[in-house]
Amino acid sequence: MYDVIIIGAGPAGLAVGIAAHKKKLTYLIIEKGSAVNSIRQFPTNMTFFSTPELLEIGGLPFVSAESRPTRIEAVKYYQRVIEYFDLPVQYEEKVVDIKKQVDHYIVQTDTTVYTAAHVVLATGYFDTPNEYNVPGSDLPKVSFYYDEPYRFFRRNVALVGGSNSAAIAALELYRSRANVTLIHRSEKLRDGIKYWIKPDIENRIKNGEITAYFHTVVKEIKENSLVLENNGGTFEIANDFVYVLIGFAPDLTLLRSAGVNINPENGEPVHDPATLETNVPGIFVAGSVAAGMNNNRIFIENGREHGKIIVDSIVAMGNKPL
Repeated sequence: MYDVIIIGAGPAGLAVGIAAHKKKLTYLIIEKGSAVNSIRQFPTNMTFFSTPELLEIGGLPFVSAESRPTRIEAVKYYQRVIEYFDLPVQYEEKVVDIKKQVDHYIVQTDTTVYTAAHVVLATGYFDTPNEYNVPGSDLPKVSFYYDEPYRFFRRNVALVGGSNSAAIAALELYRSRANVTLIHRSEKLRDGIKYWIKPDIENRIKNGEITAYFHTVVKEIKENSLVLENNGGTFEIANDFVYVLIGFAPDLTLLRSAGVNINPENGEPVHDPATLETNVPGIFVAGSVAAGMNNNRIFIENGREHGKIIVDSIVAMGNKPL
């Protein structure tokens, strides 16, 4: 039986593993995809807003070619962290259930059954796009993850959303000679767009280089077009591909199945902020999942501190959850 099972091999989950390693606890990290799976799915050319120092975990230096690290630099850095600490990670294994026993937990995956005295959920939020119930949204030409712009040279690409991610994708696509249309249900782009991005996207829209439809929603996605609704009327535009960039939500299924209470107003798992232990003794949350729907409150920069907090709490309670 493990002292701790950690679900999720993102930066927060790895930080918990490092803290457990340093305290000589027995532990296992279970990851449904690859190492730092969410970061790997970020846009190909993405650059972090944070400096390398703020993304470091375990005291291992993060060396970047520029002042702001790239996505691929981050992926390689966290892979090096796993190798340096020799963290035990089970890849491509999905946890499907957590059952409480008298003095331990049974963690069921799609292939194996494990037992542990404590369980830490560091499942993030980037793997679950917000619902988009529009006819045709299941077509192959629709994606909820933006990757890179180059295959859309001189093709008609639409982006649904008005946030930072939609603005950056629109600009990249425009500069790769795609015909870009931005569709947003509100009257303007969101105020939270980064200050150096917002003037650029606004000027491209003003100059007609990027077509933007505000107060507009997609009513139907067809093979070669989109049906849009604006001011009570509908119209159709030519379209080859659609990026739906309307944000993500944490997957709370496991937490609920384990008996963790969820705040209905913000989706936040009920937990003690001083220890990160939930209302279920021995079950902890780490990283952005602890913030529920307020995922702009916990980033790598502060989520990386959760590992030490959780492991110190486990050690302080004598390594016994119940």
